[in-house]
Amino acid sequence: MQVVGYDTGTPALYVSTSDGLDSVELAPGTELDYRLESRHCAGTMHDGTHISCPNTRAPYCDDHQSTWVCAKCTGTCLKDEMDCYEDHAVYLAAFAPDTFKVGVTRLWRLETRLREQGADLAAHVRTFSDGRIAREYEAELATRLTDRVRVPTKVSGFGRDVDTEAWNRLLSEFDPIDTFEFDYGLGLTDSPVAETIATGTVRGVKGRVLVVDHLGTTYAVDMRSLVGYELEDGGTDRNLQSSLGAFS
Repeated sequence: MQVVGYDTGTPALYVSTSDGLDSVELAPGTELDYRLESRHCAGTMHDGTHISCPNTRAPYCDDHQSTWVCAKCTGTCLKDEMDCYEDHAVYLAAFAPDTFKVGVTRLWRLETRLREQGADLAAHVRTFSDGRIAREYEAELATRLTDRVRVPTKVSGFGRDVDTEAWNRLLSEFDPIDTFEFDYGLGLTDSPVAETIATGTVRGVKGRVLVVDHLGTTYAVDMRSLVGYELEDGGTDRNLQSSLGAFS
């Protein structure tokens, strides 16, 4: 059984088995008991079918690595023909304690996109009639705000509060159309330990980060780091870093 993808909306890992594609649900309270074995390219999924790939590069080899060109757009379309003729939202997202990001998404996907990223707070600051104009405005704001937040930075803020004074100071420069506050139900008081495991009791998922409890320690797992691994039943047999609380 190989992990070939993941879903952050209704959290799950997509796995390829001898019987076809299946999913491992990641609802709070779910018990995971898998051991990570060899890792290789996750291949591709098409129309509900998984096409495997033996190449050793993971999570994807050169043949199956794909890049969404719109993510690199700053207003000059990188496609053969521009096709983003629909309302786009420019947003600000806050990640505890004080990382503030600017981003663009199609208007109808705004809240979904914010949850996909694991934002703690957010504000919809402008709406534009197409993606090109929205990306131009984003690029302008990105000269002083980040437009990308790495997973380790997000995890370091788990269990912490957003610096609301700094956030409100930033918002005072805009006239937000709407604001958002998200609760992922993790119940953390400290930052979890970053690890790559598929063992433990699921606390929940924040963005693409799976949070599990195992032997007295809470771990944060970037689900992308699981893609490509073959899974075997039985739980991890590795020596893992433990939190100080595990020894109290």
